[in-house]
This record gives sequence, structure tokens and C-alpha cells, in this order.
Amino acid sequence: MLLMPKLSATLLLCASLFGATDAEVITFLKKGIGSNPNISNLDVDISGKQNVSGMSGWQAYFVTIEADVKQGAENRHINQNGTYFVNGDTIAPELVNLKTGERYNDIIAPQFNSTYYTKANLVSGEATAAHKVAIFSDPLCPFCRRFVPEALSYMAKYPKSFAVYYYHFPLTQLHPAAVTLTKAAIFAEQSDIDNVTLKMYQVDIDPNEKDEQKIVDAFNKTFKTKVSVTDLRRPSVIKQFEFDQKAVRTMTVNGTPTVFFDGVKDTKKTKYKDVKVK
Repeated sequence: MLLMPKLSATLLLCASLFGATDAEVITFLKKGIGSNPNISNLDVDISGKQNVSGMSGWQAYFVTIEADVKQGAENRHINQNGTYFVNGDTIAPELVNLKTGERYNDIIAPQFNSTYYTKANLVSGEATAAHKVAIFSDPLCPFCRRFVPEALSYMAKYPKSFAVYYYHFPLTQLHPAAVTLTKAAIFAEQSDIDNVTLKMYQVDIDPNEKDEQKIVDAFNKTFKTKVSVTDLRRPSVIKQFEFDQKAVRTMTVNGTPTVFFDGVKDTKKTKYKDVKVK
């Protein structure tokens, strides 16, 4: 499930760049995106690049787009990840394999940054386990609700085989309630409450709910806790929340659930099932 339509979706991004350098790619994107009168304070940055396997001359550019966007009477700050493909003097927002129908946008991702394998994000297994699995998820995403509990429960049985790292990624525009639910879960994790990651998928709340107290009440009902709205404002909670969002941006994650297996994006999310567990 996508976070939101990319800011660049309003642009025509297949154009001549006359032998593009990184600076020219950034300038081109800024010019195109900045032409939208509803966008201000625009910043574009290239976080990484990768050759596209089997596509001679093509490189994937991992881009972060940050801006203020006016939508009606509302102004929102957007921090959007994107992948663009560059070959000589051509840049395109999408690359598709004509034979297989696969979108390279869905397949290609940066190698997982090992600095994000932190103790705070380790939800099961031993840090020295044979395999590292990173999961980005929104607890109110229907796809996540089907996949994550099953995957977590399975891998937790084999702590020497899987070190599972979890990153909270609430899809704000699709599930507003997920932001508050996520912060409540982080507070609970920091309070040493057991099985927080798994149990938060059982919280019964309307994904569109915006009343923080109602969301916290639903969380407490499931966990039998007394988390307050004030607890969500604790600096340690905000710090972890922002750390997870930084991981999202660095790894150009745009949808949930997203899984990295041993540092490589697992588009089918099934590699853990192929492991000979011990």
C-alpha cells in the first residue's frame, strides 16, 4: 500500500538532461517540482544510486523530496521518497520490464544501512542470529495485519536463525490513527511491556480516528495498560519515532509492509520461509 501519490506524479519527467550529473538531476527535479505554485520550501537530495541489473546504462537514483505543500486552506510538510532512473540524457520516474511486467521501482532499493540495526528496534531473536530481517509496517494497514503477526510469530520461534528489527511506519494520510497508536506502542516498548509489536495489531480502532484519547483508550483496552496522551509527548518516544521515520527515508520505503532480508529488499516477503531454521 503506497504512502501517498508522489509529489513528482504531477510532472513530466522523461526529458533530456544532456549527459546528467548528480547536480543536473537535482536541478531538473527542483525546476519541475518547483513549478507547482502550491509547493514551497523545496529541497531535493540524492541519498544513493544503484545500477539496474539487466538494463545496460540505467542507474536508479534514490531521491528524498522535502517541501511544504498547500492543499486548499491547509499547509502540510511533506517528506517524500522517490526512485528515478537515469540513462545518459534521459530521466524517467518509472522503469518497467516489458517481458515480465515488473516495475523496477518496486524491486530496487538501497542496501539496508546497518546503523539502523539497533537494540531498540530488535523485537525478536539474537543480534548475532544467522539472518537479519527488517520490517517496516503500519499497524492499521490491512496488508500488514495479515502479514506481520504471522511472520513475527514464526521467526520468534527461532532466535538463532532470525534477528528481527521492526520500524514503525504509520501511513499518515491513509490511517491517521496509526500515528498515535505507534507512539503509544513505542512508549509501551520503552516501559518493558511484553509483545508490544505483535499485540498492537490487535487494537480495534477506526484507522481514520483522529481523537488521541480515543486511540489511547483502545490501546489500553487491548494491553490492559494506563498509557496517557501525555506519555506520547515524552522526548524518548519522539526520538524513537523520528529515528524510525529517518530509516524510512534513508531506505526509500514508500509502502507497507516492506521487508529487507539480510540487507536486500525482499519484494515477495517470503525469504524467511526458505531458511533452514535451527
